[in-house]
Amino acid sequence: MKKKIYYGNVAVGGDSIVTVQSMTNTDTRNVIETVKQIKSLERKGCDIIRCAVPDMESAYAIKEIKKEIYIPLIADIHFDHKLAIKSLENGADGIRLNPGNIGNKENIREVVKVCSEKNIPISVGVNSGSVKKEYVEKYNGINANSLVESAVEQVGIIEDCGYDNIVISIKSSDVNLTYEANSLMRKRNEYPLHLGITEAGSFVNGTIKSAMGIGSLLMKGIGDTIRISLTDSPEKEVLVGRKMLQFLNIRPYGPNIISCPTCGRTRINLEKIVNEVEEALVDCKKDLNIAIMGCIVNGPGEAKEADIGIAGGDGKAVLFKKGEVVRTLKEKDVVNALLEEIEKI
Repeated sequence: MKKKIYYGNVAVGGDSIVTVQSMTNTDTRNVIETVKQIKSLERKGCDIIRCAVPDMESAYAIKEIKKEIYIPLIADIHFDHKLAIKSLENGADGIRLNPGNIGNKENIREVVKVCSEKNIPISVGVNSGSVKKEYVEKYNGINANSLVESAVEQVGIIEDCGYDNIVISIKSSDVNLTYEANSLMRKRNEYPLHLGITEAGSFVNGTIKSAMGIGSLLMKGIGDTIRISLTDSPEKEVLVGRKMLQFLNIRPYGPNIISCPTCGRTRINLEKIVNEVEEALVDCKKDLNIAIMGCIVNGPGEAKEADIGIAGGDGKAVLFKKGEVVRTLKEKDVVNALLEEIEKI
């Protein structure tokens, strides 16, 4: 049985649902802007937030940030164990660190002692840029084996302190490597796994890489919490993460819009209609299947299978609701009529 841990009141691992994380890109010392961004992410469906803590002022800011937000906060720590301790004292619900860059074992023991007293999880992160030289040499490069062995060693440092409230994160910008390393790690232990493709890139590239890497692992039942790493807004990271879980039938999250790719038979401006409906429903939380189809070949069948939908004709469309024809619409009225019917459901 996979181990279950808690960030505040949010469970990760075990039989709990897969959660979506993101990371603020504000200056953590700027409490007002950081809180503003976190609240925006909360509205988008973010379950857990991570904040960089590069200095002591940021660690102190956590106390004020925590007063204004509802989701758990993980302090992202590098190099200085005192930042980890101060973050914990100021209310962080978890810390992310690599024990190997915290310093000597006594420093690690101090951090673990505070985590143990407060029952705070430690997320151990290893990526392809932080693999120990000895493992690179032993396994002939950066690969699944060297990544996993590095992570196992880091976890062992915490376990040697008598603590096992741990989450493991193994990431690479390489999709195949991330997949192979996490598949191997799942065989090694039962700690919760945090999935992500690190430094995935722009919205388009990062979304595709993440869908392939994270999605393929989730389809195998591997992964307990995810973060989509994009060179874009954190809100888009959350949107992609939630949609990924929705389309894998792991968690419901708002409307599922089914639309055809268009072809020479299409006689309405389907792209415009789909874009307008998607934009209008971006914050909708209703779990509906909405079919927006362009012609009579597959349109009526798909529309009838959906909760609501339209099938296009020549400058017009037929509106279906629960498999029944409601009425025929002129093309210019399709979007408003569809949105009105969705509002009634």
